[in-house]
Amino acid sequence: MIEEIRRAGPISTARFMALALAHPTLGYYARHDPLGAAGDFVTAPEISQVFGELVGLWLGRAWSDLGRPDPCRLVELGPGRGTLMADLLRAAAQVPGFRASLRLHLVETSERLRGLQRARLAGETVHWHAVLDEVPPGPMLLVANEFLDALPVHQLVATRQGWVERLVGLAGTGAGSELVLTLSERPSDLARQLPASEKALGQIAEVSPMRSEVAAAIGRRLAADGGVALLVDYGAWADLTGDTLQAVRDHAPWPVLSTPGEADLSSHVDFRALAEAARAAGAAVYGPVPQGPFLRAMGIDLRIARLLERATPGQRRQLRAALFRLTDGGAMGELFKVLALAGPGAPPPGFTAPTLAPEKP
Repeated sequence: MIEEIRRAGPISTARFMALALAHPTLGYYARHDPLGAAGDFVTAPEISQVFGELVGLWLGRAWSDLGRPDPCRLVELGPGRGTLMADLLRAAAQVPGFRASLRLHLVETSERLRGLQRARLAGETVHWHAVLDEVPPGPMLLVANEFLDALPVHQLVATRQGWVERLVGLAGTGAGSELVLTLSERPSDLARQLPASEKALGQIAEVSPMRSEVAAAIGRRLAADGGVALLVDYGAWADLTGDTLQAVRDHAPWPVLSTPGEADLSSHVDFRALAEAARAAGAAVYGPVPQGPFLRAMGIDLRIARLLERATPGQRRQLRAALFRLTDGGAMGELFKVLALAGPGAPPPGFTAPTLAPEKP
């Protein structure tokens, strides 16, 4: 990264994220297992098996509403350790015919994480892909949990000259060089959907073409072959302003520019941008709704209550803590959102009218 900046000049925050996270040998995902108590952060499937089980039952109902297609592609974007997939498959076996219809496809670029997924899903027939477009055609059920927040984001700053890109450059020379933030000298082409910069002087806006491209790819696939997608991440529907780019290491905040490749990077997801990209590609958009109410509607309280009946005192404490963390508004319950996308047919389970419907040809 430093050599690239020395050679070609400052890079965008999106390029910084891409190199820090996904460089094939020096990137964070190439060298670290980020999840769990021994990692840097914990996702919902790692907090409780109930999260994945409820997702599996939701997908089973969606499959039934779609007419029970067989075969059906079950796709996960960014599967982590494979925990979510393992948990949802266990629940899928409760829906007659569902488990046998599924063909498993994981979209993962990290060889290290593929190895963890292979171990967790031992005995399953799994196909790995670098991008969604590699998944063979056919009806699809797709899930992505905390995948989009780690995709690269550009940061733009409102100035009197227009919205200019925030860049990562170098200060100092030789061994004393350090990464610093600076600004481009010219307005950015990425500011097309932003308000006039004169009305927002000093504000930061975040734009992620890559996230929109992923949403569009999902939308095209659903429109062509049918199916549903469930996207769970943290962010908001309203226009996002402010610097949400963050680094986490050892479960604590970490300076974003410090030791790239040694900390996880992410930023808040603009759900409106995702929805508009998916709708433009032909999908119907439902939600987003907060994670807490979504899980409660799916029966998380009843599932936890049943587990409590045969749990030890220590397990009861863990189950109650997991319920709080996943559903409470002060934890993950409000910040995390659930967005559903659908092709032609019935709305996804738990939703009625679309937030955005595909434009008629």
